[in-house]
Amino acid sequence: MSNSYSGQLVSYACDDKKSVGRHHDETHPTYRNEYQRDRDRIIHSAAFRRLEYKTQVFVNHEGDLFRTRLTHSLEVAQIARSIARELRLHEDLSEAIALAHDLGHTPFGHAGQTALNNCMKDCGGFEHNLQSLRVIDKLEQKYADFDGLNLTFETREGILKHCSTTNAKKLGDVGQRFLDKTQPSLEAQLTDYSDETAYNNHDIDDGIRYGLITIDDLLKIELFRDQYDIVNKKYPGLDDKKLLHEIIRRMINVMVVDLIDTSRENIASANLNSIDDVRCQNKRIMAFSSEMNDKKLELKQFLRNNLYQHYRVHRMSKKAAVVIDSLFTAFMEDQKILPTEAIDHCHILKDKHGDKGIARGISDYIAGMTDRYAIVEYERIFNPRQLSFVNLIP
Repeated sequence: MSNSYSGQLVSYACDDKKSVGRHHDETHPTYRNEYQRDRDRIIHSAAFRRLEYKTQVFVNHEGDLFRTRLTHSLEVAQIARSIARELRLHEDLSEAIALAHDLGHTPFGHAGQTALNNCMKDCGGFEHNLQSLRVIDKLEQKYADFDGLNLTFETREGILKHCSTTNAKKLGDVGQRFLDKTQPSLEAQLTDYSDETAYNNHDIDDGIRYGLITIDDLLKIELFRDQYDIVNKKYPGLDDKKLLHEIIRRMINVMVVDLIDTSRENIASANLNSIDDVRCQNKRIMAFSSEMNDKKLELKQFLRNNLYQHYRVHRMSKKAAVVIDSLFTAFMEDQKILPTEAIDHCHILKDKHGDKGIARGISDYIAGMTDRYAIVEYERIFNPRQLSFVNLIP
């Protein structure tokens, strides 16, 4: 029998026994529920393993202790599980969405995405959220009966956090809510906020570790300053490493508590009885309070101005853009320099979509690269010193 804990769920939670289903029908798992199966397939995917060497903010080889897309995804999953459990929503579904939400990210983080989107501007563009869905629906090649991972509708819906009307029309079932202006499940909503909570707080840690921002700088920010005062009062003279950890974990906690409390009030006001009641709302049920939203916005603005736009991060982003743009241009000019598997993928897409299919196949190849693999590919193709046959083999 499927391992389901639907008896513990609220009536408006997603229930794997009532799932909209998968594109390809499968027998039910013996000792797992459907969302556990989704989670397990994500963890065992090649795309998930590659997250270990993909940039969050700082390029992976800059240091062993910086967050990567993998560690970030694990942190999001932890926060999402905690919220789902407290609200009696489906914890396994929340975890699956969290672990898969960044599978489509390019190497070099948002700088890589921006560069690849620019390369693809005449061929449909590139957006990591859509690419995550593309990875799980098409690009993973593991199963005999289908391409992709054949995940449930509810997991796929949660992965697609935002989407233009143009793209929504092409996506079928998971795109329909963007056309109908309806809402995703509460599990999808809470995972989206878990993502935001994780990166806002953990980017502080990485930014200080990298020496781009300081604790004194952050004392201008109310959300940070409030916890700083609490920690300093309770633990006077604490060293900076422990001080920072104590502040950040408390910041995460106050944000999570605020999200749960505010969402509970919204749930009560909306009188939810089913998942359909969640979907037909005019706005999201999961939400921070207005006070927390103001504090969160202040923190995000600080990080954007002082961390993400720091000249050292910008230099790193500039180099990343050169690598992505150069690789894309070289592959478009001569597909014969692509590895055999990538050439075959491009040919399949060309048969369906012409030259735009070739571009999409190349973007799939580049988006799937880790930071270090992209750098190595760049060296193989453009460094004259890499002329030996051995060094040219990918």
